[in-house]
Amino acid sequence: MPRDTHLSPHPFDRLRTLLAGVTPAVEPLDLSIGEPKHAAPEFITAVLAAHAADWTRYPPILGTEAFRAAVKAWLDRRFGLPADRVDADTMILPLSGSREGLFLLAGLAVARRPRPDPVVAFPDPFYAVYEGAAVAAGAEPVGLDAGAAGLPDLDALAADSGLCGRICLLYLCAPSNPQGAIADIGYLRQAVELARTHDFLLVVDECYVDLYDDAVPGSVAQVAGDGWANVLATHSLSKRSNVAGLRAGFAVGDPDWIEAFRSLRLYGSAGMPMPVQAVTAALLDDDAHAAHNRALYRAKFDMLDRVFAGLAHYRRPQAGFFVWLDVGDGEAVTRRLWAEAGVKALPGGYLSQPRADGSSAGDRFIRLALVHDLGLLEPGLVRLRRVLDSAAPGAAPGAASGQTDGAAA
Repeated sequence: MPRDTHLSPHPFDRLRTLLAGVTPAVEPLDLSIGEPKHAAPEFITAVLAAHAADWTRYPPILGTEAFRAAVKAWLDRRFGLPADRVDADTMILPLSGSREGLFLLAGLAVARRPRPDPVVAFPDPFYAVYEGAAVAAGAEPVGLDAGAAGLPDLDALAADSGLCGRICLLYLCAPSNPQGAIADIGYLRQAVELARTHDFLLVVDECYVDLYDDAVPGSVAQVAGDGWANVLATHSLSKRSNVAGLRAGFAVGDPDWIEAFRSLRLYGSAGMPMPVQAVTAALLDDDAHAAHNRALYRAKFDMLDRVFAGLAHYRRPQAGFFVWLDVGDGEAVTRRLWAEAGVKALPGGYLSQPRADGSSAGDRFIRLALVHDLGLLEPGLVRLRRVLDSAAPGAAPGAASGQTDGAAA
């Protein structure tokens, strides 16, 4: 399977290096990583306890019948799917967090759709797993400029028949990370048609689909057709339900790809523990906590609208919990924010592929994760705004230090 492991330094390793040197002047606030800080639903403790006897059992790779039924019921309810759109027995696979599935699928796609010069394509800027998975699979990682819309231009991709003929897998993130852009149904339909025309696998990462402001994101499930040919979607409970430590997710889609994926995971992946499957099913059955979660994020973005009022380039995202902010020089501003405001951001260039001249589409940006409680978040963002207001374009940043752990977000 994997033929090349020359991975680029991970964004969080690069951030450690960038911020090495000086302790922040104030109590630090880490906005670099998308790790939810809201409380997990209280009922999960009782569900885990009720299924404690299952810790002694090896879990089935395909998941329990109850798990698959809960996933299907949530998909049908959330996206208004016809009853026969998802077959719970052949089209659903539990994942130990969506990151595991996203990573493994690149190698599977390269093996099942061999090309002379294989490509794994993804939006740029991107979730680092997409690029790492491409490299580990021995494919060329190709970032597709997401531009101001926050999503790759599929018309431009379709016009490049040479590139399309080399693609084994195309990742899309909808809603997008880091921009929080929503892909409409027409866009998702176009992506499906492109995958089928060129016979590559389309994987839509929908882990932010239940975190939205006003417009409700759809799913590729709505346009995949009854057979889902060439299409998979991945989902995670980490963001929707604030259970990042649970490592709970699933893939849904083309039964042929699900079966191949099941076979791969049977060799090399740990199944989702049965108590975790039970909790996942309970979380998917409960929409109330997801709505409450959205309300908490909406309140934080309302606050941010006030704090960032008049700030050039600030735009409230449609979905997710990130702010993708043009600050002129992402690295320099990240260092200065850490040193002077105690706020840890992530430079946008660390989520973007370098061009021939060494620059990238993300160089001007920082990513901020609004994951902390409102009372903790607001003072930090006020300090951040003061630093941005006082910084002349191109100003040299202060020295700083810090550590960033966890590579899941």
